[in-house]
Amino acid sequence: MSLWTRKSALEFESYPDPESESEPDSSWQRSALSECLYIFLVCVYRNLFPSARFLFMYRDVVTVAKSLYRISATLPSMRLLMLLGSLSGHVSKIIADSMDCDGSDFCVRLDNGLMYGVIVFALAASSYLDQRRRGLDVSALRYEDLVARPLDMCRVILEFCHLPVSLAEEAVKAFDRDSQRNSLVAKSMVGNVKEPQLTPRTKLNELLKKHGVPLIGEPGVIEGTLSCH
Repeated sequence: MSLWTRKSALEFESYPDPESESEPDSSWQRSALSECLYIFLVCVYRNLFPSARFLFMYRDVVTVAKSLYRISATLPSMRLLMLLGSLSGHVSKIIADSMDCDGSDFCVRLDNGLMYGVIVFALAASSYLDQRRRGLDVSALRYEDLVARPLDMCRVILEFCHLPVSLAEEAVKAFDRDSQRNSLVAKSMVGNVKEPQLTPRTKLNELLKKHGVPLIGEPGVIEGTLSCH
């Protein structure tokens, strides 16, 4: 699904009426158009496919952070960002800005191996929650539930999407193969990378709490999550 951020939504709401006779500054106009891209695309999708259903899939924040750390072992550009981010919080601010968010909210040093992934999780999860608050009909899917009960959860997803539940038997076959096989981030490539230790979680949880998403050590179920129970 396409996600837009609080910043994009606010810019979209304040964007001038296209039929207005006033002409806004062209540089501001280009910036606003860029920042409104995500919300524009979602609107396009909904207009083209009125019956489309929107799902946001997420997983445990620590699992996300450890996974991204392992991936960085095969992606030099990501590892370089982590190394530079350990020197200055301005790096994480730039990363957040590039994702169309207010980088000042994420200006922290990447002083441990998990901070980068925690920031990515906070960005995505807080954007999803913000969309729900704005009235977008979007629900969430927890990856751990999908892995624990693949057949049951596939049925839940198909029912949510108004598709034949009978397709679930075929859908679960996807779990038999690595979706990233033959790539740099295949399990065979990153599976043996030593994971960072979960350092004192206070700083990590401070960031998560600031953005209203589940903290490390909590159940970690986000509002609007589908369930087979």
